[in-house]
Amino acid sequence: MCRNITALRGLEPAATPEEIEAAARQYVRKVSGVQSVTDKTREPFEEAVATVAAATTRLLAELPPRKQPPTKLPPLRRPEVQARLAARK
Repeated sequence: MCRNITALRGLEPAATPEEIEAAARQYVRKVSGVQSVTDKTREPFEEAVATVAAATTRLLAELPPRKQPPTKLPPLRRPEVQARLAARK
């Protein structure tokens, strides 16, 4: 469904809360169809992001270690994304 969401299990170092939240936010955007949050959508959208992030954190903590790390880096670890985020500051 969300081919842009990358695997977080097995990362070294482990997935950060920011990476988990970014994946949750992308998932909620995809399933809800909400691309830009408005006053009417903000509360349910952010609540869904928090719920998905919490569930993801628990899932990653409870799964056994992967034998191989993921083949793709999460977006927040990619140099081009880091550069784009740094330029915004």
